[in-house]
Amino acid sequence: MEFTLPKDSRLNTKSFTFGVATASFQIEGSTNADGRCESIWDRFCATPGKVLNGDDGSVACEHYTRLEEDLDLIKSLGVDAYRFSIAWPRIEPKPGQWNEAGFDFYERLVDGLIARGIKPYATLYHWDLPQYLEDKGGWINRETAYLFSRYAEKLVERLGDKVVSYATFNEPFCSAYLGYRWGIHAPGLKDDRLGFQAAHHLMLAHGLAIPLMRKHAPKAQLGIVLNINPAFPASDSEADKQATQLSNDDSNHTFLGPILAGKYPTSVFEKYPHWAPTQLQGDLDIINAPLDFLGINYYTGVTIKADAQGEREEVNQQVPKTDIGWDIIPEALTKALVDYKNTYPSLPPIYITENGAADNTECINGEVNDTMRTDYYQQHLMAVHNAIEQGVDVQGYFAWSLMDNFEWAFGYSQRFGIVHVDYSTQKRTVKLSGLAWKKFLANR
Repeated sequence: MEFTLPKDSRLNTKSFTFGVATASFQIEGSTNADGRCESIWDRFCATPGKVLNGDDGSVACEHYTRLEEDLDLIKSLGVDAYRFSIAWPRIEPKPGQWNEAGFDFYERLVDGLIARGIKPYATLYHWDLPQYLEDKGGWINRETAYLFSRYAEKLVERLGDKVVSYATFNEPFCSAYLGYRWGIHAPGLKDDRLGFQAAHHLMLAHGLAIPLMRKHAPKAQLGIVLNINPAFPASDSEADKQATQLSNDDSNHTFLGPILAGKYPTSVFEKYPHWAPTQLQGDLDIINAPLDFLGINYYTGVTIKADAQGEREEVNQQVPKTDIGWDIIPEALTKALVDYKNTYPSLPPIYITENGAADNTECINGEVNDTMRTDYYQQHLMAVHNAIEQGVDVQGYFAWSLMDNFEWAFGYSQRFGIVHVDYSTQKRTVKLSGLAWKKFLANR
């Protein structure tokens, strides 16, 4: 199989960046190695009933000890760039104590990518907060925002412009809402107001860090990565439209608004005033720091209707689904990107920093024929092409994920990789989807 796009598509040119993406806790393993401290995900995994099958990240894909092998694997795919995240617990295992072994690992990663002609794209935070900070309130504690900016400055001072692109955060929605509002992710708290307070402090940390990072990496592209869950009304009724707007404001514009326009959407806190976070004067100006890019992670969208009480209700659509149960609606990505272009005049260039599908096809005789995932990529590459045709400045696309890995609360039950990992032997096998990527990239 091979991905096909219109001949004149920007995606067919070498100026468009293609890469693969991973996250530290999902692949590294070696959670007790070389001075790394406990993270909130180590603690969450050790709490009975939180992660499917009691899985944890202690071994994962052994990326920490198989770094060179995995860098060669990335090179073999022919990608332009590799998006990885840095584990704060490896860098600052105790408050104010900087770990040379942690810096060394990521320096070797970055230098290894450069030596192989691959552009390093670093994310400074992909959910693995040091547990000692959670013990003091985590992202509910405003001080964590300032400690993050200190960590970010130390790291960027060390790696500098060798890294092409830095994202402060990956998906603050998940850190805040899944972690503090709904209890699905670490640290497992369930309180609506705490979810919005955590979101505010995550965005404040981003805004505080950006100017400090710019000082040490003036040539690098600086931004943030947001996941979007675009909502669409189940009917043309006014009630359904209002419920859909509330859903989009809650899930998407609560983050896009402060970061891109320096303001929160009004609908959520008008309806639920007790959810509004505590903020200080000037916070939104800090959060609205100038960006070089916005990373967008997209997997699925939702259809919303208003119930009898006027509350939001998700409607199950009769559309194809991935193996994790998420609807496959590529046109939702196009619509959302065009909507953001029209809503935010300051919208910077966009990178699709994650896009992919859970396809749990088994490895048989050294082959993984993951046709559903391969089709998913084809459809979503066309969705990106269509957004560009409608004037959206998309400059890159990263497939999630390089390889099967620890899928958070789902443990090892869901496979998102374009490379299969046999967890008993750690053998890597490029899947049909990975071969399709390799062919497409070679033919650009």
